[in-house]
Amino acid sequence: MSVTITKTGGFAASITWDPQDDATGYLARAVESDQLAYSLEALGGGVVAETEDQALLAAQHTTALARELERRAAVQVVRLRDTHGLSWRRIAAVVLDDPDRQSGVRRMYESGRRSIGI
Repeated sequence: MSVTITKTGGFAASITWDPQDDATGYLARAVESDQLAYSLEALGGGVVAETEDQALLAAQHTTALARELERRAAVQVVRLRDTHGLSWRRIAAVVLDDPDRQSGVRRMYESGRRSIGI
C-alpha cells in the first residue's frame, strides 16, 4: 500500500494514500469517522475527551480501530507464512517479540485465515 506520512514540521504530519490501495475504504472511514484521530490521541496518552459522551465515543472509536488492526495483523501473519514461507519461530520473534510464542502466532494465523475466508 502506498501510504505516505510526511512530517510537515514540529508536531504536524500529513497522511496521503492512493484511493486504489483502499478498495475496502477502511482508511477513508478511519479518517472520516475520527477513529484515527481518537486512536492517535489515546496513543499519545493525552486527554481525549472532556465529557462522558466524548469519552465513550473515544473509547468506541479506539477499540474499533484496534480490533480492525488485530484482524489485519492476523492476515499479515497468513501472508508471512503462506506467501513468504517463514517459520513459526521467526514470525513469533518479529510479531510477538518472542520466538517461543509460536502457538500464539498459530492462533493469529488461524484467525487470519478465517478473516480472508480460507
